[in-house]
Amino acid sequence: MACDKSFSSSYMMLSPEKAGIVDLFRILIHSDVRKREFVDSSEEGEESFERRWIMFVSTLAQKLLLLVAKPMSWSGSAIEFWLNLVSSNRSFGRLLVHCFRGIEWQVHRASINFFKFPHAKSTSVTSLVRELHILHRKLGQESGIASYENEAYLRTTVTHHWQMEFLGFYNFWNDYQEKATTQAFMLRDRDTIVVAFRGTEFFDADAWCSDIDLSWYELPGIGKVHGGFMKALGLQKSLGWPKELDPHLKMPAPLAYYAIREKLRSLLGENDKAKYVVTGHSLGGALAILFPAILAMHGETWLMERMEGVYTYGQPRVGDEKFGKFMERVLKEHRIEYFRFVYGNDIVPRLPYDDSVFMFKHFGRCCYFNSRYQGEIVQEEPNKNYFSPLRVIPMMMNAWHELMRSFTIAHEKGPDYREGSLACSFQACLLILLKTM
Repeated sequence: MACDKSFSSSYMMLSPEKAGIVDLFRILIHSDVRKREFVDSSEEGEESFERRWIMFVSTLAQKLLLLVAKPMSWSGSAIEFWLNLVSSNRSFGRLLVHCFRGIEWQVHRASINFFKFPHAKSTSVTSLVRELHILHRKLGQESGIASYENEAYLRTTVTHHWQMEFLGFYNFWNDYQEKATTQAFMLRDRDTIVVAFRGTEFFDADAWCSDIDLSWYELPGIGKVHGGFMKALGLQKSLGWPKELDPHLKMPAPLAYYAIREKLRSLLGENDKAKYVVTGHSLGGALAILFPAILAMHGETWLMERMEGVYTYGQPRVGDEKFGKFMERVLKEHRIEYFRFVYGNDIVPRLPYDDSVFMFKHFGRCCYFNSRYQGEIVQEEPNKNYFSPLRVIPMMMNAWHELMRSFTIAHEKGPDYREGSLACSFQACLLILLKTM
């Protein structure tokens, strides 16, 4: 099924499933990318080697992820099963004792006690809670991170711990991956509705493909937008971004943008005082800021006026400079707050690169927190493209410092800052691995 590109004035689409090995490597040699079967581009003329290299890397990485998608999923499930099994017995030694005694233990993925890998809020996340004093900002922060857990865990957390109304947990269809890979949940506290998009899970190859799919589409009057994020939000192969869905259109699961929009129309229509905020972490942050962009493109003035804010955490870059200026104008016009929270040396907010080759740029206010949890409002986070020879040694020293601090920070700053043993072990393994490379 071919994509209707009439909604886009220019585009560059990558189709890794169509890329043969020989054809893939030819893109590095031949500058006319339109001769490659896996590239569909409206651009005339020859492409620079730097851009062709980006297409090569993005396509190859997606092919490799698609190749290992099932082993990744199986490995993740196995690791999560054993970690939950050990956790339910409180320790590995106690698990062995129970095995010798013939005690049976069951682990249910849908249980409220089942945790995802890696299970523990890092200090880069929990510390932000103390900095957010306005209620809905705290809701956004907690919701963006909690969205990684399963529905039972979320429902219990929202209703029993946060004392709020759980509105639903949703799996949304990605028309390009032909499966339901986008997830979000909604909650309500008095007159505030929160929409939280889930980010990239560690063993989810489909979500990683959305992140590294550097296809792009230029929306008229808006700018160039990351293709992988648009596909995850609800872009359709055959229709693009129609304002309203054909009522006869049959999908195995709802499309994120349209389903959330309809849910908001219904909920906001019940209460004239109600407002809503949109939030998300990592990939979820990208979807959170892209959601109002498509609302604006469709002229959804009523929904834009009821939106109170967009709060993202560790959000990657979503569009080019033109897109950023469009969004700043729209957000200002409708008095919508937009805060992009970044912690320390987090690599995700520094991708894709902000340079002449990648064209992606951040916009709006960046709430940057350094490793001492001191926050400031900046235009751009320091070391915006992450990889810098001058920053390697300071970054490694800071990483080791944070690892050592994770064992003592709960005593210094209180239980809200506590790091789980699994998170500490995971950090240590990564640092040792990087040191040996």
